[in-house]
Amino acid sequence: MLKQLANGFLFLSLILISACQSDLSPQPVSAQQTSRSLATADPGDRSPLKLPLVKPKIVIKKGQRQLLLFSADKLVRTYRIGLGSSPVGDKVRQGDRRTPEGDFYIFTKNDKSAFYLSLGLSYPNATHAERGLRDGLITKAQYDAIMRALRAKKGPPQNTRLGGDIYIHGNGAQSDWTWGCAAIDNQEMLELFNAVTVGTPVRIEP
Repeated sequence: MLKQLANGFLFLSLILISACQSDLSPQPVSAQQTSRSLATADPGDRSPLKLPLVKPKIVIKKGQRQLLLFSADKLVRTYRIGLGSSPVGDKVRQGDRRTPEGDFYIFTKNDKSAFYLSLGLSYPNATHAERGLRDGLITKAQYDAIMRALRAKKGPPQNTRLGGDIYIHGNGAQSDWTWGCAAIDNQEMLELFNAVTVGTPVRIEP
């Protein structure tokens, strides 16, 4: 009886060892398979930008949720963006959660942003200021202060009833979630932040 049990145990052990050496054990991966896995691990992977860019320019197309980066009028990058939570139409006043439209420039770069990194846009521009003065949203003194800042390529006043603090920043382009800014993924924000300088023109189209 004991001999039969011992023989049975030995037979079972041989089966288990055989199984561990077959499909149940990890299989070696060929160099070709490894190379293919690495190549497809990040489909967004691309060669680094050639810096410094020549006359960099940013164009944001709101309807397509795209930020286009140009060097010497050549398109070098396209980034996916998220907009303000009320994405249709031009920004008019503080709290409307719209992303403004028109021509702007980067007036500041913030590497201590609450949203990873950020590029401050010169909103309100002249068109917004003129409309705001006409509609009684700002005073003549506020209008004059905005225009002086724009002529000097500085940051216009950010605390009028037109609103302010419009940035291109990180923390993700998964949806239209901002208060009027344009948001992109952090890895792309780092690349963009390093590629552009204060004074870079930014056009935001519907």
